[in-house]
Amino acid sequence: MEERDGELVVKVGDKEVVINEETLEILQEYARTEMTLEQLARRLGLRNWMEAFEFVKAIPGWVLWTPPAFWKTQVGKKEQGQA
Repeated sequence: MEERDGELVVKVGDKEVVINEETLEILQEYARTEMTLEQLARRLGLRNWMEAFEFVKAIPGWVLWTPPAFWKTQVGKKEQGQA
């Protein structure tokens, strides 16, 4: 996982997944329900469950449990500070 232009980006295979509100909502649904890795891969645009597994392993726990609305406000503050 790396930070690029104020965003967290996770590289999985040949794809890069940006952590944003939508991604957080999908991850939290995965963590709180019986969503399979195959379903997670489809929702994130990954090739298969193995890429989804690698993606989940790369995400720190604090990111997974951050509320999407809080994420948006923190990213917004960071962007305003850079402007």
